[in-house]
Amino acid sequence: MSKSRAVPPLLSRIVAIGAAAAALLLPPALTGPASAAPAAPAGSGATTDPGYYLVTSTDRQPAVLAHMLERAGFDVLEGPLDHGVPVLADAAAVARLQHRGLSVQYTGPLYQPVPSSLVADPNTFYGGYHTTVGHEAHNRQVSTAHPDLAKLFTIGQSWLKTQGRGGHDIQALCITKIQQGDCELNNTGRKPKFTLMSQMHARELATGELSYRWIDHLINNYGTDSAVTALLNSTELWVIPIANPDGVDIVASNSTRPVAQRKNAHDNGCSGTGRGVDLNRNSGYHWDVNQGTKCTETYPGAGAASEPETQGIQNFLAKIYRDTKPAADFSAASTSTTGAFITVHSYSQLDIYPYGWTNKLAPNNNDLKAIADAMGRANHYDVVHGDGGLDYFAPGATDDWIYGQLGVPGYTIEVGPGSGSCGGFFPTYSCINSFWQLNLPAYLATARAAAAPYPTGH
Repeated sequence: MSKSRAVPPLLSRIVAIGAAAAALLLPPALTGPASAAPAAPAGSGATTDPGYYLVTSTDRQPAVLAHMLERAGFDVLEGPLDHGVPVLADAAAVARLQHRGLSVQYTGPLYQPVPSSLVADPNTFYGGYHTTVGHEAHNRQVSTAHPDLAKLFTIGQSWLKTQGRGGHDIQALCITKIQQGDCELNNTGRKPKFTLMSQMHARELATGELSYRWIDHLINNYGTDSAVTALLNSTELWVIPIANPDGVDIVASNSTRPVAQRKNAHDNGCSGTGRGVDLNRNSGYHWDVNQGTKCTETYPGAGAASEPETQGIQNFLAKIYRDTKPAADFSAASTSTTGAFITVHSYSQLDIYPYGWTNKLAPNNNDLKAIADAMGRANHYDVVHGDGGLDYFAPGATDDWIYGQLGVPGYTIEVGPGSGSCGGFFPTYSCINSFWQLNLPAYLATARAAAAPYPTGH
């Protein structure tokens, strides 16, 4: 992605752990001296559990190597390429990499210890993270206890539910000081709208917890905190805590060793985490059939907006926001636009603004970047857009869709570092405290910008 600060090159997370075709697909030209992965720390389980690794080759630049690994079916991760290509791999995938003559360096475990003394709530897992059922119970509790401040909606269904095989409704909670005309599924209300969405990628655990805390912060501080009170009096704050509920069920099916499921649960003939569609490549805007094959982590689906989760989210957003942008990609949205949107992912400590499918500047670039810069000042993350200088883009993503289709400024926040106990997809639950302190002011800054996001029109 293009950089507004000194930002390491960035890749999107790519493909399934240990895809069966990886060894067959990896080009023979990928050569270099093999090296055994360093021994994992005692007790980490990284030799059997998936772990984080850096992959290098003597005759391929990291960006080229990353593309080749992605095409071969490996789970390439976001992160700097200064020292190699970061991947998530199990022992079998490491062996396949080494068989191709690549150097593989272990950098840390996927899982963090969960205290054996912990007595978890039945609606939580992995030290405190909430299951889909836990989020649903929380949404109901909030809307029932505070009818003057919150209203709960069903905006779509998960893939399994559409098949009559269990599954879930996709829920959205509207939080504001409710007056006549507020929190309706239309765009005629008097208040601007800010939407926070999380856990579109199921394995990105921290994201759902931040939405849970955002809900509680708004509800519990109305009438006592002047900033929260002013915000709820003036703005509708919509929250989609779990955008991929079937995927989260898969992740939470092992309470101490969560499953690294990224996609939804759409049956596609693939095993393990290869099952499903990447909802953040499935939108109706610049959908790209070449983003991945069925068993890869960025498989975009059989067509644009093919998934019920995508359809529900897009239909919902199109109802509550006015369309103020001409259809042409580089025609600017009107200065009369209101609203803002953040989709929260992990990890890499980034604030990402449109576009993500091209390095060309969006027509409202100055105003889009100004909001992203305000987010960056709040959470101290790097502000980026485009492909990171690696010729690698993210077509079909939700933040591009809401801007490209409706003109509403859309952002992605990538929460958390890439290493340490607070790093990766499965950070220790206590890390949510620090993530929350960093990102609360970023959420507030973006919500306040929803009233007039394009003051210059450029």
